[in-house]
Amino acid sequence: MAQTAREWFVIHTYSGYEDRVKMNLEHRIESMDVSDKIFQVVVPTEDEMEIKDGQRRTVARKIFPGYILVEMIMDEESWHVVRNTPGVTGIVSTQDEKGKIEPVSLEDNEVKSILHQMEAESPRVRVGFNRGQSIRIIDGPFIDFIGVVDDINEEKGKVKVMVSFFGRETPVELDFLQVERL
Repeated sequence: MAQTAREWFVIHTYSGYEDRVKMNLEHRIESMDVSDKIFQVVVPTEDEMEIKDGQRRTVARKIFPGYILVEMIMDEESWHVVRNTPGVTGIVSTQDEKGKIEPVSLEDNEVKSILHQMEAESPRVRVGFNRGQSIRIIDGPFIDFIGVVDDINEEKGKVKVMVSFFGRETPVELDFLQVERL
């Protein structure tokens, strides 16, 4: 199990306790003086724009609920510190033919991808509706009209809604903030 290289490992935690496990593990690293073996603890999150009651809110959404990433040199001492942290339930690992369990480290490109996803400048917009779903327009010149979602463009934060005017279906492109689910 002993290694000499810094590697990233995926640690399984109780779902919903990722931030608490991160804090507990950071305290244990400091108090047990293993900062030369355990370097970073990351809860992978990304900013997401949520629309509630007509208000935009940016919330940090966990990318992998129930998991944290730990950069460390894997040996008995460092694994002991991580394994015995309250809330930690295991590590992503494999089992060989003889039944020996070996922790699996992430590849560099996987770590870079996850960290890059966390650093995105603009938050993703959470879409609260699907194609074919009825919605109400709550802002703009078509306020209080009822329509059906025809297309969703997450990158632009736009939704195309089919609205009935004088008995004819007309497509209207709106911002996600301008509509709500019925």
